[in-house]
Amino acid sequence: VQLQASGGGSVQAGGSLRLSCAASGRTLSRHTVAWFRQAPGKEREFVTRIRRSGSGSGTYYVDSVKGRFTISRDNAKNTVYLQMNSLKFEDTAVYYCAVAERHVVGLQSDASDYDYWGQGTQVTVSS
Repeated sequence: VQLQASGGGSVQAGGSLRLSCAASGRTLSRHTVAWFRQAPGKEREFVTRIRRSGSGSGTYYVDSVKGRFTISRDNAKNTVYLQMNSLKFEDTAVYYCAVAERHVVGLQSDASDYDYWGQGTQVTVSS
């Protein structure tokens, strides 16, 4: 399984970016996909996840990004997106997409719930 995260960059506070996570070797619609981020000197942090297509409780967001970030999928492109609006300085981090091989009951917000990881894409927000 290969995951390619892209779309990062530098933006001023209040701006927007859209990250993409393209997969090969797995059909993403059949899996829960998440975004995590890691800021310098900090632990990796869960951001959001989207359940496999057709399952309940589709999306979940960490409180700090609710109302600003949106996770979605394009099944035809086998890609999951993270639309990030109203970016803040504290959103600066390397963002990783991750795919879970199995369904986990509950929030599925722990890094150990995910089996495959992309290489990360840098998001830098200047204040």
